[in-house]
Amino acid sequence: MPASRETSPENDVLSMFTEIVPVRDNKQAATTSITFGHLLPPTTPLVLHEDLQQGCGGQLWPAGMVLSKYILQNHSTCLRGKKIAEIGAGGGLVGLAVALGCEMDAGQKIYITDQVPMLALMEKNILLNNLQDKVQAMVYDWGTPPPAELVAAAQWPDVVLAADCVYFEPAFPLLLHTLTDLIGPQTTCFFCFKKRRKADMRFIRDMIKKFAVTQVEYDDKEQDQRHGIFLYRVTRAPTTGR
Repeated sequence: MPASRETSPENDVLSMFTEIVPVRDNKQAATTSITFGHLLPPTTPLVLHEDLQQGCGGQLWPAGMVLSKYILQNHSTCLRGKKIAEIGAGGGLVGLAVALGCEMDAGQKIYITDQVPMLALMEKNILLNNLQDKVQAMVYDWGTPPPAELVAAAQWPDVVLAADCVYFEPAFPLLLHTLTDLIGPQTTCFFCFKKRRKADMRFIRDMIKKFAVTQVEYDDKEQDQRHGIFLYRVTRAPTTGR
């Protein structure tokens, strides 16, 4: 990663988000146990620490819950041996849920990524769930070159997880750039977001222009969409020459 990350324009743009959308004062740091409607055993729930001290990414967001539940319900047995990366992970909700509830090979790693302020929280949640052997937290600023572990020797991730990454319009080009870097010829990205403003759909339209995008069909789709939550499958467009 660039040594100038702290002063890069990309990082400056993303850091503005917490200034424009203030952290709610009444949200105190807390640790929650989550079973996703008993998709995880009550004896081994996901333990997630939420802390907004370093930014809004430190709390549980609704699209992350939807994406986690979808993966656990529909892909729990087909991710073995896959290279999996979560972007904009915050505290690591989705990646940790996958590591706990899906079948994985010995030595298989899930990479959860976000900016520097979220790194300590991601690492804390990995330890809380005893997933040091399965999950690795990494710094990845959107718009900068991906960490070598994610795209080394043109070995793109098999699966990219993105939940609640559409929240700040100036960062939309950076997010699109990051998806372009990570979605290889055989990559599937599960992209879940909650529509909060009209501008959010502008990003979706731009994503549709660049990638092959389809809405995912699943049991709770209509209910989730009534709450403004949409889940897409994103792959490289057939005409892309990369």
